[in-house]
Amino acid sequence: MPYITLTVTCPDRRGLVAALAQFLSQQGANIIHAEEHRDTTSNLFYQRMQFDAAKVDSTSSLEKGLKKLAARFKMTWRLSYSETLQRVAIFVSKVDHCLYDLILRQRSRELRCEIPLIISNHETLRPVAEQFKIPFHCVPVDKTTREQSERAQMELLKQHRIDLVILARYMQVLSAKFVRAWPSRIINIHHSFLPAFAGGEPYRQALEHGVKLIGATSHYATANLDEGPIIEQEVARVSHRDQLGDLIARGRDLERLVLARAVRAHLEDRVIVCGKKTIVFS
Repeated sequence: MPYITLTVTCPDRRGLVAALAQFLSQQGANIIHAEEHRDTTSNLFYQRMQFDAAKVDSTSSLEKGLKKLAARFKMTWRLSYSETLQRVAIFVSKVDHCLYDLILRQRSRELRCEIPLIISNHETLRPVAEQFKIPFHCVPVDKTTREQSERAQMELLKQHRIDLVILARYMQVLSAKFVRAWPSRIINIHHSFLPAFAGGEPYRQALEHGVKLIGATSHYATANLDEGPIIEQEVARVSHRDQLGDLIARGRDLERLVLARAVRAHLEDRVIVCGKKTIVFS
């Protein structure tokens, strides 16, 4: 059944829920799911509603009416339509576990999207893209060519009409200019040790310090490195019996799981960014 998802953010005030429900009823919408959250600290109201698209009299009337309602309640809103799949670009370097996981979940329809593009700064994972018949573009990056490389990447995103960028263990730092061009549309994954164990060998450092928990964090990329709004996290216990290989294997499992959860939440319009944090509906 095709459906429409509406997400709303606005200052909290009496009559909001009733006004939205009444408006949708007038549009012929049959609400099939609704969640809301009130942040008492900021006095902001958040809501996510799904309704049967077939019952809506006119989408143009729906959008026009929402604009009027938004002006009345100082409301930020977004509509998405289930039959319109988002187009996703995956950025990778040399490690393939997240790439394989995302492709397989997309092929099994667990992630409802299209993957028309894979971009990498190395040729290493081209065979994976070829295996699944996904266009692969290698754009080498170094300190002297970073600006030129990012221009090429941005052009590819434009050509392929990309809606969402996923950094699936892409081991390059995107410029502030690049990130600002894609607000809340770049999802990153990294181990949860930051900033404690920065650098290329976090699991070795964690082993040396005898950590008892390892984890992974997925967040929206911002101009501040690894400080974007968090979408999903997970941890696993480890002990003195675990060796470096054990930590790496468990960490990669967590990275796959956490990244997939974050991407799915974004694709299903369950995430609303509010400053430095997110509201993630179930």
